[in-house]
Amino acid sequence: MDSGEGPSVTIDDTAFERYRHSPNVRTTLLRLFLGTLVVVLLWAVTTAAVLFGGTYAYFAWQAAASPSGMQDFLASPIGILSALASFAGIWIGLWIAMRWVHGEPLSALLGVSRRVSWPDFLKGLVAVLITSALSEILLYLLQPEIARGTISLSSWLLFVIPIVALTLLQTSSEEVLFRGYLLRGLANRFRSPLIWAMLPGLLFTSLHWSSASSLAINACVLVSIAAFALLLTLVVYATGNLGAALGAHLGNNLTGFLLISHQESYNSFALFTARPLEGPGWMTSDAILIALIGIACSLLTIVLLLLSRSPLKVTAELPSGAKAG
Repeated sequence: MDSGEGPSVTIDDTAFERYRHSPNVRTTLLRLFLGTLVVVLLWAVTTAAVLFGGTYAYFAWQAAASPSGMQDFLASPIGILSALASFAGIWIGLWIAMRWVHGEPLSALLGVSRRVSWPDFLKGLVAVLITSALSEILLYLLQPEIARGTISLSSWLLFVIPIVALTLLQTSSEEVLFRGYLLRGLANRFRSPLIWAMLPGLLFTSLHWSSASSLAINACVLVSIAAFALLLTLVVYATGNLGAALGAHLGNNLTGFLLISHQESYNSFALFTARPLEGPGWMTSDAILIALIGIACSLLTIVLLLLSRSPLKVTAELPSGAKAG
């Protein structure tokens, strides 16, 4: 609780307790596992359709084939847009799971009010854009290798809206799955955050492993992602709503897609490109510093969103007339 003696980071669990107890009696572990399988299946089918169908259409249009056809397609602008669109499979799978496995509306995952807290969405977005700017400054001091991207300013402006929309599709699907469906369902069955927070966080983090990167760089990226997953989980815990997490995740990914890209395979729409993380020459000391930068920026984002006197402090979703402590 906030003693009123000065700014502090405090979390009242009232809103989260309402959120974790909101599932109906059909949210058993078996049904949660079945629903997850449905989501994974739909996601896999959609991704496969994009990868193989998109690659075929791309090279049919180009009237030429390539030995590394799928990689070339995914690295192309249309390939990146298609890959982002494939996350619609998660939304479809979640709708089926909620409707037919649990007998609840999909909106139940957003919060007890069954809607996104848009004020918190904007706060999460702004907070991460601020800390992402700081992160890029620190990364530039570590490796001052930034070049102008290949996309022209006119083309960039043309693609801004589609990229924002598709990135929102991608990030929102991940948040509703990992910080909504899995976290809410597990928290309803288990009291320990070592289960309901750690398991979805570990799954989310593991998906960011890159076979193209060295072991040291993979380790630093996974540590940074784990810190970011902790941030996203904390704001859901503090608010009982996915709004702030949705905004924070969107801000993080938009920075990489549209402003400064650190991935060679996803830099088609970025105004600037930095030294790719999957490239050679990174030292273990570089990886450690990159991880520390990621952790520090996630901690700063937590402070911006949870500090009692921060203008970006998120609001707990409480019943009418109730007050957060």
